[in-house]
Amino acid sequence: MADRLNGYRILILETREEAQFSRLLTDQGADVLQCPMFTIHDALDPAPIEAWIRRAIERPLDDLVLMTGEGLRRLMKVVRRIGLEAEFVGGLARARKFARGPKPGRALREIGLEPQMTTEKPTSEGVAEMLSKLDLRGHRLGLQLYPDKDHGRLTGAITAQGAEVDSVLPYVYDAQVADANIVTAIHEMAQGRIDAIALTSSGQVRRLIDVAKAHHCEDRLRDGLKTTPIASIGPVVSDELQALGLDADIYPANDAFFMKPLISAMATALAKSPPRAAAK
Repeated sequence: MADRLNGYRILILETREEAQFSRLLTDQGADVLQCPMFTIHDALDPAPIEAWIRRAIERPLDDLVLMTGEGLRRLMKVVRRIGLEAEFVGGLARARKFARGPKPGRALREIGLEPQMTTEKPTSEGVAEMLSKLDLRGHRLGLQLYPDKDHGRLTGAITAQGAEVDSVLPYVYDAQVADANIVTAIHEMAQGRIDAIALTSSGQVRRLIDVAKAHHCEDRLRDGLKTTPIASIGPVVSDELQALGLDADIYPANDAFFMKPLISAMATALAKSPPRAAAK
């Protein structure tokens, strides 16, 4: 089944798992244009991260909510640097672990652990809905945050259930570095040099619009998105597109909201017409 995307140029905006997504597409023969929405850096001040890790060991968590796989991997990087891996992983093994979608679950498995529950909707609202069905009174709950979201409502909802929330933000985004690449990608789409754009998070949609507005090329973006097939990994992305008056052209089959089913859907859809990017 290799080379199903041979000759097709695919634009990806994945940041956290860019290398994996690019490799999967390249394995199918695609010419991948990588345009991560952000550059990710460790938190500028490591002291609060280290302190959170030590608290999680000294005052074991009853529950842990992981919002991103990247967050756990960044935490583990600090844990290993300060020499507390066995103690930290041992403490997490005893806590209930909740994952916002499949990516945090994969990161947990990398350290030999499994999530007890995974949200059906990979959103903050989905996390709040999942936790609302549980008794959290008196629980000490660790909450791993990510930087492009205001998590005040989620934290408030958990606190209202009687839990003590101890949050940690282990990484930051640098958006400015990526702006120039995003503008270039917008012009590539508008000129018909992209066969499909693959969207794997709703934040990518919002970021495209924000950058286009800031650089006065929103019309070019909308022109490009009208003529370039849009591949959406799932309903959260599709809903974000619809809110902006756009529709997903390609969608994974059987509600399998992962990279491989998305790539298969792209291969099936794009096979109906020759690569247009190669002709430009």
